[in-house]
Amino acid sequence: MTRFRLRTGPVALFGAVFVLALVVLLPLRLVLGWFDLSQTRVAAREATGSVWFGGLREAQVGSVALGDLAARLSPWPLAVGRARVDVAGQATGDSSAASRTIRGAISASRHAVGIDDMTASLPAGNVFAPLPVTGLELDDVSVRYRDGNCDRAEGRVRAVLGGDIAGIALGQGLSGNARCDAGALLLPLASQAGTERVDLRLWQSGRFVAQLTVRASDPTAAQKLELGGFRPTSKGHMLTIDGNF
Repeated sequence: MTRFRLRTGPVALFGAVFVLALVVLLPLRLVLGWFDLSQTRVAAREATGSVWFGGLREAQVGSVALGDLAARLSPWPLAVGRARVDVAGQATGDSSAASRTIRGAISASRHAVGIDDMTASLPAGNVFAPLPVTGLELDDVSVRYRDGNCDRAEGRVRAVLGGDIAGIALGQGLSGNARCDAGALLLPLASQAGTERVDLRLWQSGRFVAQLTVRASDPTAAQKLELGGFRPTSKGHMLTIDGNF
């Protein structure tokens, strides 16, 4: 029989095991508080479990419901002073919630907050009313706000539309690539035909400005749009909405 002699004393060994257990079982809610991940505008009714195998109950970003998410801290970004929490789950909000998957991460450091590699299908509710945007689909989207300004943005975004506006039926969806513009996250979304376009700007504070431009097909459609609050411009009839999510 081979015997192994531990060079570490029992007190030191107990201390090491205690520290390891403390780290492994550290509650997720404590870590979220330490790194102030609320800067990302992601909130939850309750954070449960440990930092490595936790969850967020009734999570939401601003006023958009995300549902219950699995959450775990990624250890490697901690080496550079950044907290990254990987999340995964199903969004809620309508009868098609089962198909609304979420996969990606939220992150925060001393000067920056954002999302990383986010692929999700999110219900929009009435956040963008009167724009008939019922949902946003993110495809590998990363956004970083640094000191309150959009510093980096990439990935594909699609706005799902439902119904009409001013009696004019819109296309099935608008899509485009995320980028930064003058401190805001800009989502320049256009229909495949190019007759409808939404330029959606979002700031870290939660404020947004959406400009919907529609090219009227005939004078009757143009009149309906103007009665609905659109103003004629060289690019088409435009409606601007300023709000918070």
